[in-house]
Amino acid sequence: MKKFDIRNIRIRKVTVDELDDRMLLINLYATQALTLIIGFIWLLFQRQNVFRLFSPPQEPGFIWWGIGLAGAVIAVDLLIARWVPEEAGDDGGVNDRIFRTRPVWHIALISLVVAVCEELLFRGALQHAIGPYWTSIVFAAIHVRYLKHWIPTGLVFSISYGLGWIYIQSGTILAPVIAHFLIDFIMGLIIRFRRES
Repeated sequence: MKKFDIRNIRIRKVTVDELDDRMLLINLYATQALTLIIGFIWLLFQRQNVFRLFSPPQEPGFIWWGIGLAGAVIAVDLLIARWVPEEAGDDGGVNDRIFRTRPVWHIALISLVVAVCEELLFRGALQHAIGPYWTSIVFAAIHVRYLKHWIPTGLVFSISYGLGWIYIQSGTILAPVIAHFLIDFIMGLIIRFRRES
């Protein structure tokens, strides 16, 4: 039997074009699972109750916070797409690869998984520890594919800050989860059904 040698492990940068569809989805779901696990463990260390965090308040106003922020973000994004050159918002083709050929139910599933996992970590755990501003900086930094261009980086930071703000205003994490889901789902549908010019 051959002995394992850690020095034989090679790490190289891989572009999105080098990944097949299966590997892209495995990468997506694995990173979201890792985000969920880190967020859950962090909440336990903070002695927060996950079930109480996700329990809906009696007043349904939080839904309007989520819908309102999602509407504003989508409107701004569509305006930017209309007036700003496409290469200024290039993410390396990741979003296009994820959503272009997916069925609608899968776009909805991806959007829901991402919204719940990322909001649990960023709004539930991280914002509780360091506040919305620093949480938004970390949120923008982990979206590495946008860091090459200042417009999408600024948008991601602003969206994250908006999600943190509606979390504070509504008093429930469900408001940013709804907003995050709607933003990803609607933008995924736009990518999916966009006609090529």
